[in-house]
Amino acid sequence: MRVNRGPGEPANLVTESPWIPILPQAAGRTATAITYETLGRHMLDNPVVIILLTIVVLVLIRFGLVLLLCGGDVGRIGLADRGRLRILRDRQFAEKVKELLYPPPPKPSKPSGEPLRLLALLQRDGRLVDFLMTENIQAADTEQIVAAVKELQPKWMEALAKYADLGPVIARAEGETVEVPAGFDPSAIRLTGNVTGQPPFRGTLVHPGWRVTALRVPAPPEGQDEFVLHPAEVELP
Repeated sequence: MRVNRGPGEPANLVTESPWIPILPQAAGRTATAITYETLGRHMLDNPVVIILLTIVVLVLIRFGLVLLLCGGDVGRIGLADRGRLRILRDRQFAEKVKELLYPPPPKPSKPSGEPLRLLALLQRDGRLVDFLMTENIQAADTEQIVAAVKELQPKWMEALAKYADLGPVIARAEGETVEVPAGFDPSAIRLTGNVTGQPPFRGTLVHPGWRVTALRVPAPPEGQDEFVLHPAEVELP
């Protein structure tokens, strides 16, 4: 607001400021009569001041959130800013960051071939898989079957004894009466017949079961496919 002043009269920065309109009831008052409350109210009525204050508040809120996310580590804020600028400039760097933020789905893992190791050893030492999968014993007579079993059974027994120690689950003879105690392991003892009530049970031992007490199956050489139980054999001329 422009005010006519006499020569040498200093300007009143409050009453003559273009940002602060003078209310009718304040006309004619001196600068000391305008309180800070009135000054603040007039400043908040100015749209430019409101816009500037809003920007400052938003910047402070954003900085506070960033500071909270980084755990108070100001160095990480600078690192994030530099990384953002490099992402815009460097395409290869941007691709690496993209792989970190959005990794590709993992490839389905191949099942372990470890359970097949003993079977592979029995095939190697006693041709067990050949006998079970390729020999048609239904078409053979009894003498041929007996001859084959007599030849292969000692090999299978030797291979099992070489790589594993086996023992009975219940060290009693078949046909004997045994007692199944309370809290027995269902994976070690299977009940058949008339199963009623609660243990202990008494019954006839149909099969003593088998338990592996030691296992000495060697790991295959590095790079060997454990799913190959026996390699194909090709004789060259």
